[in-house]
Amino acid sequence: MNKFTPENIETLEQIILARRDVRGNRFINTPISKEHLDKILFAGVNAPSVGFSQPWEFVVIKDLEIRNKIKDSFFEENEKAKTLFEGKKADAYTQLKLEGIVESALNIAVFYKPSQHPILGQTSMKEAGVYSVVCAIQNMWLMARALNVGLGWVSILNENKVKTILNAPNNRQLIGYLCLGHVDKFYENPELERLKWEKRKNINDVVIKECYQ
Repeated sequence: MNKFTPENIETLEQIILARRDVRGNRFINTPISKEHLDKILFAGVNAPSVGFSQPWEFVVIKDLEIRNKIKDSFFEENEKAKTLFEGKKADAYTQLKLEGIVESALNIAVFYKPSQHPILGQTSMKEAGVYSVVCAIQNMWLMARALNVGLGWVSILNENKVKTILNAPNNRQLIGYLCLGHVDKFYENPELERLKWEKRKNINDVVIKECYQ
């Protein structure tokens, strides 16, 4: 059984703290090596999954024609999203670069593939299967950062349109659409924190002892 050193623990903490959601204005025109892509995918498929179900599928997309179709869906959904914010946030929203679909080296669409049979640990909380796929994405995000590869998660998309563009089976559920590529720099702090979109929560405000009062 592996035993990790204090240096290993510190490195992991540094990677966690240095992880960033990368936007299109940070990507540079440098391809991702097969070795790096394989490591990122390997991290994904070795994520924890309820009942060892491993319910994930990864569609790696380099084709620009496909990516431009995905970007069209983003533009449509982004126009709808703009109307939901008011005041200063409405003004700030229009200035944000929220995706890097064509600027990145490649995209990965991450799908949940439901089982046709009962899954251990998923009989009461069906959504635990989806959570497993999210764990895979987190693994990929951390490995990408360790490799100095930027990753951005685009959630302003119409799932059904993305599924149609990618010819995904009807029973698949799109969980994450990821943009990956090398970057000119990683910000010291998350971009939305830097722009004062939200404040970082204090750990004491979100950790509850024993039960809610």
